[in-house]
Amino acid sequence: MDLLLLIIIFTAVGGVLSVMAAAVFLLMPDKHQHRVLPHGISFAIGALLAVAFWGLIPHAFEEVKPEQFQSLSGTILAGVLGFFVLEKLLIWRHCHFGNCEAHGDEVQQHEIAHAHGHNHGHGHEHGKSAGALIILGDSIHNFVDGVLIAAAFLTDVKLGIVTSLAVAAHEIPQEVGDFAILLQSGYGKGKALFYNILASCTTVLGGVLAYFSLEDLHDSLPYFLALAASSFIYIAVADLIPSLHKKTDMKTSLQQIALILAGVFLICTMHGIAHDIEIH
Repeated sequence: MDLLLLIIIFTAVGGVLSVMAAAVFLLMPDKHQHRVLPHGISFAIGALLAVAFWGLIPHAFEEVKPEQFQSLSGTILAGVLGFFVLEKLLIWRHCHFGNCEAHGDEVQQHEIAHAHGHNHGHGHEHGKSAGALIILGDSIHNFVDGVLIAAAFLTDVKLGIVTSLAVAAHEIPQEVGDFAILLQSGYGKGKALFYNILASCTTVLGGVLAYFSLEDLHDSLPYFLALAASSFIYIAVADLIPSLHKKTDMKTSLQQIALILAGVFLICTMHGIAHDIEIH
């Protein structure tokens, strides 16, 4: 199949379908939502870490010479630290406008559904304007996801497939958070769904633009893969894992571990299936 077509299909899977899944989630009764979301978070952690360490990082190192190993490792480190600084600035901006206490419950409710680019206006304004900034931030985030998926496909088709699956895994809880914030900002359910789908389309846009630009920048692809890996690692370790420590009973802990391993297993299995398909 044509590589551009694959990129379009899988960026759509990572974007639009995750919005639809989040919309279905919001139709569930509240008591079921509170039970299901933590399970989805655990699964997303495993998927993100598996793609980073099983797929993206090994492929990045395969694409460079041994003398570039240190600079590539430095890119991963810089990416993790960069995402920390970015998130710190966004939190500071949120608190700087005096809304930390007013929005404390909202932040706590959605912190496990939070990913980078997501808070670009969180707490900056109330009502519709805050919702508009959330949509803008989500659009930027999705555009970057599209670029990373395209970079993975341009390196290796099976890597592109598992990367898009990992994006979808962490996008679903993020989109749930987006929906909830828009609803709290006064948007109706139909309008919130429309704007979230519109924002998710930037994933496809990012993938298509990256396809035409990154092909001419082949030497930079390993560094895009390294940044993608650092993004996935940071989201899993800094944004998602802390939320799992809120419940420490044995049953919940075992469920969390099992679902994290399930996420890892799915990605590794999909990676193997994609490899077999490519060989045949």
